[in-house]
Amino acid sequence: MKIAIIKLGAKGDVVRTLSILPALKKKYPESEITWITKENISDLIDNNPHISRVLTIPLKVEDSFDLLYNFDIEREATNLAGEITAHKKYGFCFEDGFISAFNLEAEYYLNTIFDDELKKSNKKTYEEMMFGLAEIPYEGYRSEIFLEEKERDYAASFLSSNNLSGRKIIGIHMGAGPRWPSKAWSTQKIKEFIRRMKTEGYEIILFGGPDEVEGHKALKEELLGEGLMVYSNNPENSNKEFASLLDVCDKVVCSDSFALHVSLALGKPTISLFFCTSPDEVEGHGLLKKIISPKLYEFFPERMDQYSEDLINSISAEDVAEAVLGFDKKD
Repeated sequence: MKIAIIKLGAKGDVVRTLSILPALKKKYPESEITWITKENISDLIDNNPHISRVLTIPLKVEDSFDLLYNFDIEREATNLAGEITAHKKYGFCFEDGFISAFNLEAEYYLNTIFDDELKKSNKKTYEEMMFGLAEIPYEGYRSEIFLEEKERDYAASFLSSNNLSGRKIIGIHMGAGPRWPSKAWSTQKIKEFIRRMKTEGYEIILFGGPDEVEGHKALKEELLGEGLMVYSNNPENSNKEFASLLDVCDKVVCSDSFALHVSLALGKPTISLFFCTSPDEVEGHGLLKKIISPKLYEFFPERMDQYSEDLINSISAEDVAEAVLGFDKKD
């Protein structure tokens, strides 16, 4: 049984779509799975034991497959899905100038993209919708990321060089791209939260990429002026290095972002803040505490693309601190 999976899109969505793999292997134990994605995420999935090979776009696939699953509505993905030869196709295609569905079960997710009222009322998680698209029963499967020795050594070296070994650590990642500028917590609230958690004996690692360098530098310098040392990842690190540092954190506090899905795939206790995206679509797997802005439904889904100071300040530092400490009590 030869299976092809197409999932491009945002890196976090690629990570949470990995949950389909154990279900496919359960249904088709002897299958060979080819995963087609973008170069910017391939390193995080290329050693997944359920995947026979990872291909990255642009490419022309000469093979034919028994089954094709396209979990992506991007034009490049739908075009590729149309070009690949497969006995049976599931998911999304491009037909007569419009994004369409190969199978009836894929239409529900497609409708949530284009119908604000359905998006608002939907209570299915992303995973439930993708499993429905694939016509496979959803049994709570969780995505997994498999770190190797070199990534674990990378994280161990980071801890050692910063004298963090054996310390309680919170990782904070508040990524927000231009598509949803109000998805990240305000810097002022982050500072309040860090001050609060320092009183509880936690060390802090700030996570981010090149776009966060200047903001993190200013935040760290201000807190250092108060005698509070805060650390940060290398903004140029690989996806696996990023994941390895998240893995050494005791708790992860994040927006609805790449870090959220990586943290859950690593099995970490996670607190996620929702300002303008759907909390209902995120599967927590018993690891996640969702903190939902009281203003969320003033913006979701019609005004998700708008920036609002009131919105990004609408969750208090104390609410997030209590969520972290609540995990401590469970532990």
